[in-house]
Amino acid sequence: MTRPRFAALLVVLLTAIGLAGQPGTAVAAHAKAKARVKAVAAIPPAPAATSQTTGGIDTEATHAMIVEVETGAVLLDKGADERMPPASMAKMMTIYTVFTMLKDGKAKLSDELPVSEEAWRTGGSKMFVPLGARVSIDDLLHGAIIQSGNDACVVLAQGLAGSVEAFVDLMNQKAKEIGLKDSHFTNVDGLPDPNEWMTPRDLVTLAIRTIKDFPEYYKIYSQMDFTFNNIKQGNRNPLLYKNMGADGLKTGHTDEAGYSLTASLVRGNRRIIMVLGGLPSMKARAEESERLADWAFREFNNYQLFAAGDKIDDAEVWLGNDARVPLTVIKDLVVTLSRQARKDMHVTLQYDSPIPAPIQKGETVGTIIVTAPDTPQQELPLVAAAAVPRMDAGGRIATLAGYLVWHKLALR
Repeated sequence: MTRPRFAALLVVLLTAIGLAGQPGTAVAAHAKAKARVKAVAAIPPAPAATSQTTGGIDTEATHAMIVEVETGAVLLDKGADERMPPASMAKMMTIYTVFTMLKDGKAKLSDELPVSEEAWRTGGSKMFVPLGARVSIDDLLHGAIIQSGNDACVVLAQGLAGSVEAFVDLMNQKAKEIGLKDSHFTNVDGLPDPNEWMTPRDLVTLAIRTIKDFPEYYKIYSQMDFTFNNIKQGNRNPLLYKNMGADGLKTGHTDEAGYSLTASLVRGNRRIIMVLGGLPSMKARAEESERLADWAFREFNNYQLFAAGDKIDDAEVWLGNDARVPLTVIKDLVVTLSRQARKDMHVTLQYDSPIPAPIQKGETVGTIIVTAPDTPQQELPLVAAAAVPRMDAGGRIATLAGYLVWHKLALR
């Protein structure tokens, strides 16, 4: 054996028993074999579609977005990242900030806050708080959510932060913390201000965070009416009256913003969030929101491809105590697809094979890729379902020796 060939063999063997640092050339070449791509038949064919709609849908709203909450799939996008005046939908941020204070123990629903002259004189929609009275946070939240009371929002801001300005600072800070990317607040009630804006995408994010972070308080959004100071007012959300799964959130209207709505609807195990802005009338808002909600539930569905812990494949292992390792997902893999696109869905597994040991249970070793026509590619980590320790030194030497013999024979 020549000296160069002996030296190369020595490096490989030292690597095999763990004495030469990083993997040698032969080991690295074997461990980084061609990426494995495997097609998967995950679920049976979908039943015949009840509608032939295959793409988007037109809307007279100037801005619109519909998102499937479980999967994050965007079903409709019309200017979702464009700034728009939120009108009273900005109250959702005011209310989220109050909910946070309640959950953090900085306030209680039974706490009573004083009504200032500024709050009493606030224009627009009102819950009609009496000047000089003290009103509970519980009543004020009902007034702000159900009656869209601008006066209620000012009382909350002044009573909890000392001033409207200080409370607005808290709103902007909290907005950044929860992931609103392009929103800015200058007041607590959504009255017109050129320096106040939100995007439909941020409104979706805020709605989802409200529902998930504060289930104990979110139920106020679904209440049909509220009576305060002997004045009964109905919830302004038109979908609550249609028995179609709506359970919140908030309407808005100014001359500049038009008629708008952020709504949550649940049917079966699906929840969607819908944001509409710039509609010409209350009637248009009611009819368009109903039409688009029905479309979203009719034309799309959620499909579970794998459940958490399901064995999806067995991968070969390099220099491990076990020759193979099962692969799985750490959470259910659910995708949202139009019924038309479902039949052309493709699921593939992508990972390097063989996978070098040691392997930890739960370690990400590849990716599951889901593609379908007119649908953004979706990806989920593919993880090891079991740990595979590395071979001892003797086993690694024997494996490497066998590999070198096979490699030499293959080159002849």
